[in-house]
Amino acid sequence: MAQPQYLPGLVSFRVLFRFGARMIVLVSFAAFSGTGFTSGLATLMCMAIVFSSVVAIILRERLFEKALNHWDETVAYAAAFCLVGIFAHVAPV
Repeated sequence: MAQPQYLPGLVSFRVLFRFGARMIVLVSFAAFSGTGFTSGLATLMCMAIVFSSVVAIILRERLFEKALNHWDETVAYAAAFCLVGIFAHVAPV
């Protein structure tokens, strides 16, 4: 049986779509958090960072590939976590 062709563009699109969908879910859960939006979002971002790292380790994905993977998603969550930390000090809600 023939192996499917490896399409880095399609894989990258799936990662971007997955990241966007998870961000929508994280923001919506943080909006209804009892501890406040910024602290709830920061906590959920930490969990997303750990989850993406564990999945990347389990799937044995390599760093710095041509297509996006869970490691790139982990870096994006870490960057969003840093942004939440910056805005948490600017506008405490």
